Order: sequence, then structure tokens, then C-alpha cells
Amino acid sequence: MFIGHYSAALIAATQRDAPKLGMLFVAAQIVDIGFFTFVLTGIEAMRITPGISAMNPMDLYDMPYTHSLIGTCAWAAGFALILRALGASWRTCLIGGLVVVSHWFLDLIVHTPDLTLAGAPPKLGLGLWNHPLIEMPLEIGLTAGALWLYLRSSQPIRRSFAVPGLLLFFGAVQAFNWFSPPPATLDPSVPISALIAYGMAICLAIWVSRTRFYRGEDE
Repeated sequence: MFIGHYSAALIAATQRDAPKLGMLFVAAQIVDIGFFTFVLTGIEAMRITPGISAMNPMDLYDMPYTHSLIGTCAWAAGFALILRALGASWRTCLIGGLVVVSHWFLDLIVHTPDLTLAGAPPKLGLGLWNHPLIEMPLEIGLTAGALWLYLRSSQPIRRSFAVPGLLLFFGAVQAFNWFSPPPATLDPSVPISALIAYGMAICLAIWVSRTRFYRGEDE
């Protein structure tokens, strides 16, 4: 799941006192940002295993610090504390932290068993990556529905290509994720490409948030 994780950020952005959309996009993927950074530094590990699932060749066999439930909650707490240090209210911190935690539960739906509760077996995952005809419309539907809710709860400040740009990015990166040939071997280009994609999504979210305001602000 890639763009589906941003559904939690977009839904959270409809709430009064939520962090800005750019920060919510960080929250939605901070676990994966941490994971691919850890892969580059050797703290966590993955390998390419063609056929391990119908949709994803990544064998995510060692990720206790990012993709255990306890690890994800620790990242959520750290993110919330950063927001608090930046002057956010506790409600804002809670919303941001919940978006971080949502990552593990959305992964649980699609991953083959590679998630853990505390970094050790049993490994968990419902395996929708083996069922593309279910996973693909589910991910598109989650993201489209969440974006609709966000647009419905906000109002444009001025005419802008920010939202179409975000939609174009979502479509392009998800199509690449689903339909491009899988890498033959794991090399640094794989995690680096993922980190670049996360950075682009955050920049687009910042652009979108600067062109819209929450409708509740004028009440």
C-alpha cells in the first residue's frame, strides 16, 4: 500500500486543530520513511523475492523498529512530542499520533505475514497483496473517498493546480508501483526512490494546504 496510507492523513485534515496537511503526510508515512532509511544504514533489512506475493516482490523480513505495533506506537509518540515541542495543542498531537499508528493497521490488511506486535513472531498480515482485484480498488477507493472528504471540508483560497498535481502524482506513483517491472535485486536505488517519492508527496501536500483553508475557520 502506498497512496492508501495518505487516506488517514486526508481524513485527519478534516478535523479542527489537525496538523497541517504536509505534517499529516509525514505522519502517514513516517514509519516507511524510517524503514527505508534503516535499510540504507543496515539497521533493518529487506530483500527482493519474486513471487513472495502477487503484487509486491519485497520480502520485509527484518523490521522490528518500524513495523512492529510497539515500534509504530513509539514513532507515533515521538511524532506527537515533536508537534508539542513546536507549540501544537495536545489535541493536535493526538491527531498526528493516530495518523502514524494508522500505518500499521493499513499495512496489516495488505501485507503477507511480516508485521509483528513487538518485533518477534508471530508475524501478521492478511495478505491482500495476493488478491489484486480486491487490493487495488480498495486502495483507490480509500484514497479517493478521503480526498473527497478533505476537499468537502476545505475551501480554495485561489485557483491553483495543487490538487490536480497531487492527483496526478498519486496516479503516476501508484501505477508505477503496481505495473512497473520489479527490481531484479536490491540496491540503494530502491529505498532512495521510495524516500524521494515520500518527499514529493509531502511537498505536494504543503502546496495543497497553502491553497485551501478549513471551512470551520470562518465559523
